[in-house]
Amino acid sequence: MFWICCSVSLAVSAGYELIEWQSAIWTAPEQGTAFLGTQGDVWDAQKDMLTAFIGSLTVQLAFSRVHDRQLAALPSAPTS
Repeated sequence: MFWICCSVSLAVSAGYELIEWQSAIWTAPEQGTAFLGTQGDVWDAQKDMLTAFIGSLTVQLAFSRVHDRQLAALPSAPTS
């Protein structure tokens, strides 16, 4: 589950970066980097995706015990 959550976070981040890039090409190709707000950083999209990955790791590590406690507190399903 940990891997799936990280993968989904990266997939959403990459999808957003692709949509952002495509919209810059469609609206103003000659001003694409200004529209994207990269400030001359060619690694801006990769840094954004790395930040999303680090955020997903941090949240999962920080709240894993809370989540486990909440799951343990749930009433168990009756067995037949």
